[in-house]
Amino acid sequence: MIKFILVALSVILFLVLSTPLLLWEAYLGRKDPDKRDWQSLHIVQGVFRFILKLVGVHITVKGQENVPEDTAVLYVGNHRSYFDILVGYTTVPHLLGFVAKKEMRRYPFLVTWMENVHCLFLDRDNLKEGMKTILKGIEQIKAGISIWIFPEGTRNESDDILEMLPFKEGSLKIAEKSGCPVVPVAITGTAEIFENHIPIMKSSQVTIEFGEPFIVKELEPAKRKFAGAYTQEMIRNMLQKEKDIREGR
Repeated sequence: MIKFILVALSVILFLVLSTPLLLWEAYLGRKDPDKRDWQSLHIVQGVFRFILKLVGVHITVKGQENVPEDTAVLYVGNHRSYFDILVGYTTVPHLLGFVAKKEMRRYPFLVTWMENVHCLFLDRDNLKEGMKTILKGIEQIKAGISIWIFPEGTRNESDDILEMLPFKEGSLKIAEKSGCPVVPVAITGTAEIFENHIPIMKSSQVTIEFGEPFIVKELEPAKRKFAGAYTQEMIRNMLQKEKDIREGR
């Protein structure tokens, strides 16, 4: 419970006391948007690393060589914890924005930081607004800003890491329309930090694995038609390997 309180206080204090930083970032964004983007990212990464260290999270990164260094990509991952986002931001080497639910816009200060690191806000109940989000995502990819999505649509609470909610096929439209690579991502160990025993936070060994990238339009027709299911199977295979390792097989 102590770790939960310390993390909550850290987040609240940062959001409240970072007002001068936000004002500076807004000014810098008018003068040098690229510098603002990187500076905002480094600030957010620093806060996330502090929180992960405070809780006692140890991260093992696999498949880093699969992440293209010269182009923006669409990261597609399984989703079991809010800590997936912290792990993602602290292990990816380039500008990155997560796709978040529109309800996140209601939180002051937090929403500004999310906008500064190019998060997209998805209205899952409005098809027209959802299409606008996809178009904005395509623009970001073309501008060199990678995007991370969770095609399950919400956190998966199953005890078995191999069980995932169905991947929404439309979630890969950004990659299909922009032509950017898709990088499947498998994360294990994040639910053990918090969600499995709310409100207690515990130390955890987290593994994040980046799979081999692919181009949606280059897939054979059957796989291209169900690119979401194809990506999910790639992630499941990585999760199976990690599960075998953890169970000593």
